[in-house]
Amino acid sequence: MRKVLLVSLILSLPVLGRAQMPDTTGIYGERKDTLDASVFTARGNSNFLSKGKDIRTEVITAAGLCKMACCNLAESFENSASVTVGYSDAVTGARQIRLLGQSGIYVQMLDENRPVMRGLAAPWGLNYVPSQWLESIQIAKGVTSVINGVESMTGQINMEHRKPTDEVPLYVQASVMNDTKSDLNIASAHQLDDQGKWSTILLGHLSGNFMDMDHNADGFLDDPRGYLASLSNRWLYYDPSGLQVRFGIRGIKDNKTGGQLPSTADAWQTNIANNGLDGYVKVGVPLNEDNTCNVAAVIDFNYQDLASSFGRSPYRADQHSAFVNLLYQNQKLDAHHFTLGLSETFDYYRENLNLIRPSGSVSNNGSSTLSDLGAFAEYTFHAGDKFSAITSLRGDWYKGAGVHFSPRLTLKWTPVSQLVFRANGGRGLRYSTPLIDNIGVLSTTKNINGNFMDHPLEDAWTFGGNVTWYLPFDDSQKTYLSLDYFGTRFVSQMLVDYTDTDIYFYTLGEGGRSRTDNLQLDFATEPFKGFTVTLTGRLTDARQTLLHQTSDIKPMTSRYKGVLNLQYATNLNRWIFDFTASVNGPCKVWDFMKGLDPMYADGYTQAYPLLYAQVTKRFKGFDVYVGGENLTGFTQPSPIINASTPWEQGFDASCIWGPLMGVRVYGGIRLTIWKTEKI
Repeated sequence: MRKVLLVSLILSLPVLGRAQMPDTTGIYGERKDTLDASVFTARGNSNFLSKGKDIRTEVITAAGLCKMACCNLAESFENSASVTVGYSDAVTGARQIRLLGQSGIYVQMLDENRPVMRGLAAPWGLNYVPSQWLESIQIAKGVTSVINGVESMTGQINMEHRKPTDEVPLYVQASVMNDTKSDLNIASAHQLDDQGKWSTILLGHLSGNFMDMDHNADGFLDDPRGYLASLSNRWLYYDPSGLQVRFGIRGIKDNKTGGQLPSTADAWQTNIANNGLDGYVKVGVPLNEDNTCNVAAVIDFNYQDLASSFGRSPYRADQHSAFVNLLYQNQKLDAHHFTLGLSETFDYYRENLNLIRPSGSVSNNGSSTLSDLGAFAEYTFHAGDKFSAITSLRGDWYKGAGVHFSPRLTLKWTPVSQLVFRANGGRGLRYSTPLIDNIGVLSTTKNINGNFMDHPLEDAWTFGGNVTWYLPFDDSQKTYLSLDYFGTRFVSQMLVDYTDTDIYFYTLGEGGRSRTDNLQLDFATEPFKGFTVTLTGRLTDARQTLLHQTSDIKPMTSRYKGVLNLQYATNLNRWIFDFTASVNGPCKVWDFMKGLDPMYADGYTQAYPLLYAQVTKRFKGFDVYVGGENLTGFTQPSPIINASTPWEQGFDASCIWGPLMGVRVYGGIRLTIWKTEKI
């Protein structure tokens, strides 16, 4: 075993001793994460609820990310009822998630505890993270730590990438689907000296769609043609004194063409050219020998350039963003943990939109500077493994909106080892970017009205709790029953409202309401060695006061979702069989859709099932797998409204509630070269 792995084990021991301490910065967690990744690989865990976390957290491990094709982050949540992933529209390939019945814009996306996928990166950001670059995903529900800002109104999704300290000099994954969608991912980690001070990892991704596919025969591509290329290089410097420096850079080039077939001069088409460059530096400096007192700095920069067109309407935008976080942490006493800090989030947008509609054309050009300067304090108290409390307060000065304070509280109580109670609540705030947050509105010929070029501050309170009972069938904690409830109440929100000819943007009015209530039940067990069963059900009640709708039931929000996952692995995981079935409940449609199709006569869509299956054969050093997606073949009937007349008033490709593509089968290979035998 190399020295670096020994150092990794030694460094992880004091951290594991404080297993319930919140990992807020990610500065000192890397060696522990690397060790855990090896354990997950050996045990074959996939999806589970973390028992040690103070906040209700669902973990999707590296094994879980291999259960299906999982070419990117958007395709990594099919085993989870907590997160629902859908399309923003039927022509651009933009994906969006929902958590607690709200859009993914209210979920704070983190890359190893750095805020990412903000602004122009959000509509396609889920496509830009290859799942094979990741070793785990953590989904935390409700409001979380204030250390990275208070944009986490409904939760956080944190991505843990493969580490520079991994003992994997080469990992290659390649797959292809029957519609020619192809993916290639490469990861290569290297330790550059015998002392283990310097290490680096290179991550590469290339994917593309190369054929025109129109399964539903509506004359439009089901998935845009084009390619995506991204390259990332991450570094770690570790000194035996405890000093750690991490830095990295990533570049993205994305080109897509979608729309009407055949591709002639008169065809309605969409073209997306999205280029991005981001980099970061994270520094942790211990102030004493045992690293119970330290200071840290996180600096992040992102540049995004978007050149796009929707029919005859061009939209050009760019974004410069910076995030700076300075922290002081003190945990000299096992029961007490203090974190103090200052942070700044800066965004500069330039937008140029020329809306060409049957009724005329309107130009919207401008620039916006958004700034959020914050100071925060967080105190964590632990009474052994029985009780913990995290109290935090953050004050932020928002340019153009003044000073706002965000209190948050998290409680965890474990009266007996088999029973865990959690509760958390607090305030969330974020600048709205209406047009970017609702990019699908450009895939229409409807008139767009209101203040969609402004950036009002959105304000919400979220509260909830969770109880998890670990059933005494074995000592592995693999059998549990979990129930949680979360509610969100908006004080201020940017609303989007559809009619047959217009789309309206406006803020939540006095006397109006926007709220969701979310109830979820999870059950997991391992009836016998190698066979795991996970069953999850979620019920959502979402309400929103919209001026042009006759009901306050929030449109295009699924009422319920149920997921069943079965996995069987033979001895030593030589064969792995995965099966996932889900049922997705109906959602209320926009009022204008009721008369478009008899299936919307009652104002709701239909419920539909989805089936996934995969078989993996593992050899020494590589895996071969085949599988299928959406095996029921269900697709949303007529997803594009007035598809035959795309240049006339009423064309709309943004009202999406179901799958756009039918049965897809795929095959792939995963090759891993290890420096030493896995532990």
